[in-house]
Parts: sequence; structure tokens; C-alpha cells
Amino acid sequence: MQPLKSQSFGKDPIKVRDTDHYQDEYVKSFVEKWDELIDWERRWKSEGEFFIEQLHSRGVKRVLDVATGTGFHSVRLLEAGFDVTSADGSPEMLARAFQNGCKRGHILRTVQADWRWLNKTVHEQFDAVICLGNSFTHLFEEHDRRKALAEFYATLKHDGILIMDQRNYDSILDTGFSTKHKYYYCGDDVVAEPVHIDDGLARFKYSFPDGSDYHLNMFPLRKKYTRRLMHEVGFQHVETYGDFQETFKANDPDFLVHVAEKTYQDSDEADD
Repeated sequence: MQPLKSQSFGKDPIKVRDTDHYQDEYVKSFVEKWDELIDWERRWKSEGEFFIEQLHSRGVKRVLDVATGTGFHSVRLLEAGFDVTSADGSPEMLARAFQNGCKRGHILRTVQADWRWLNKTVHEQFDAVICLGNSFTHLFEEHDRRKALAEFYATLKHDGILIMDQRNYDSILDTGFSTKHKYYYCGDDVVAEPVHIDDGLARFKYSFPDGSDYHLNMFPLRKKYTRRLMHEVGFQHVETYGDFQETFKANDPDFLVHVAEKTYQDSDEADD
């Protein structure tokens, strides 16, 4: 099967609310521009040591990056001394991640995997699973989200953690879109903004300096809902950060980061 050369959303793009459609969205020409959107060096500075500190503080050694994209976090964690396996559902993203790793002197251990059947492909256990870059919002059905979280949970050791991020969709849905563009999409002259938003779809447009435009259709996860799902699949404690800060006002951050712990706690110690 030949990879698609251009995105296709049909006659009515806002009706495309299908988990499996993401592979048709990450076409080669879009993937080749992804690093321009992120700007590795700027993002490196904006994140600081947040993820590294979260992992080190819990004694993590082995990490599964389930949404490696073009490899930014996999490479960063490798260079911080972690043992990393890089997974993604998009073969185009995995190929780009491998190339990026090689440019920086690393041979990434990569695997193509659908999160819903992660443990059919990945037969190891890890100290941590990371799912970053707003990737979880590609899942449109609740049963897909529950299944993916259960697969993440199962691939973790008994005291493992899941770190997962998302856009602050509560703010977008309740007060409208605004962004500081300080933390995630740091590229100069690249614009990422929604062209449609409702309770079941956030359709974002990505505009590049050469005049090219691409789109992604995603599900606008609310913070409380995401945290509830994490608890319901078995995670005992979930801490949520706003733009890497422990305390924040609800509508201020662009992105939320959930740190979910698997470690068993007595009922009086677990989260409400």
C-alpha cells in the first residue's frame, strides 16, 4: 500500500471523527515539516528538566515512548541516560524519528504499535510510559481511550508511572482559543490554531511559512474526564500540571500534563 501524498478529509471534514483516520492525516509531507513546527532547540529550553525530573524522582530507568512522533522526547531521554523504546502508530513518524536519532548519534529502538493492542506488539514491562504531544486526543471513542489506558497500565511494572499530556481543552471550549506558544509548538512563523471546535471535535490547522496548510482532527478531552478514566483503569494517584507548573489557574495553561502512578495505595490514601 502506497503512503498518501496529501491529506484527505472528504467533503465535510468536521464529520471525520474516527480514531483510525490519524494515519491518513500524518502524510509524509506533513511529517517532514513536523520538526519545523516543534523547533527542537526551543522546545528543549521551554520544557526544562520537567520530564527528566519526574522520571528520576521515581527511580525510572526503562521508558516506553508510545507516541514518539519525530523522536524529540525519545532522543532527549536517551541523552539523559534512560533506556528508551520508541513506538508510534504512524510509519512515517517512526521513519522520521529514526532519522532524527541517527543525526544525533543514536540508534532508536522503534516499534510500530496501535495503543489499543500495545501488548500484542510490545512484550516487555517498563518503569514508565510517556504519551506526549497531545497524542491521546486522536482517540475519538471512549472504549478506545479505556482500552489504550489499560494497555499502558498493563505494560508498566507494579510501581510504574504514566505521563500523558493534552491541550487545555477546557479553556478552549469554555472561553475560546488563545495560546502563548511558549512550550510545545515553538517554531518561528508556524501557526497552529483551531478552525472548528465543539464537544466532539477540535480541528486544528497548521500553517507553514511556505504557504502550505495541514489539518488534524482530535477529540477535545476535558481534564476531569481524563483523570477519571485514568483512575477507573487502575491508576491510584494522578497529579496534573499546567504548563509544567504544580499550581495554576484553570484557563491559564496551554497544555496539561498528567502524571499517573500505578503503585497500589490503601483506600484512605488513594485519590478521590
